[in-house]
Amino acid sequence: MPASLVPAALRYAEQVARSGSIQRAAKDLNIAASAINRQVLQLEETLGVPLFERVAKGMRLTPAGDAIVTLARRWLADERRAAAELRQLQGVNQGHVRVMAMDSHVNGILPALIADLDARHPRISLDLEVASTDAAVAALTAGEADIAAVFNLSPRRDIHVLWSAELPFGCVIAPDHPLAQRASLSLQEVVAHPIVLQSRALMIRRYLEAHHGWLFTQDRKTVETNSLQLVKILACEKGYVAFTSELDAAPELIAGTLVFRPVRDKGAEPQMVSIAIDGRKPLTRVGRIVAEALEGLIDTTITEVRRAGGQPPPD
Repeated sequence: MPASLVPAALRYAEQVARSGSIQRAAKDLNIAASAINRQVLQLEETLGVPLFERVAKGMRLTPAGDAIVTLARRWLADERRAAAELRQLQGVNQGHVRVMAMDSHVNGILPALIADLDARHPRISLDLEVASTDAAVAALTAGEADIAAVFNLSPRRDIHVLWSAELPFGCVIAPDHPLAQRASLSLQEVVAHPIVLQSRALMIRRYLEAHHGWLFTQDRKTVETNSLQLVKILACEKGYVAFTSELDAAPELIAGTLVFRPVRDKGAEPQMVSIAIDGRKPLTRVGRIVAEALEGLIDTTITEVRRAGGQPPPD
């Protein structure tokens, strides 16, 4: 195949949108800024509308520009998919797959995925990005990602779920925490102790605010952070209780440095981990290989967590 079937003007406009300026796009593409500027100006002239606002800090998409860049990204994604299919017709499992995953997958599942593919399919390359569920879904629908491994995905007609597993809603605490002696916890028991809360970008935080808003009153000792690592450190070392899933703390649960206790309150909804794709596009053979490997690793991790998680006698 030629270097790209997508017209240069569209590719350059997409990179300007991604980089935020013509100068940064030129550096990212290793192409003269004058050539990029000329192509963008010609594209705007052809279409009869401005695609960018020239502002002090760079280039900002207009509504027309946003539509054109979205189209360009879809064409680029389709081109990558077609190139992968052609390689597969030649009998080679070779290609590039873009995966969006949650922060909780970084400490175990994603390194294992890379190692697995390195061993079994060394010609498959990955682009891995950590993002919230909202950002991952947006990337799928914009053609900027092939696969998303996310929590608490809301049903959408344009998103197809390849696999999902249910996780109980609960807390992680240190093994020597007073609440660790209980098989399950009530929210009233939890709030008697310091609580560490995750970012509002995460679905579990939104669930807590929507269904248990009383947890967030100012007279309760809480710490809020967007760092999952800090959440686990505070739970391990400082006596905090963290509302999270078994996968968020899988390495620590398997190692025994944290324990998981489900919340038994009526209406405590389970969390869901899913592997999803854009339902409007077929997944390539290479994409299926990556999705199946990811599914197996997440499923295995859940099994290992539950095997390692010794429970005290029932309350």
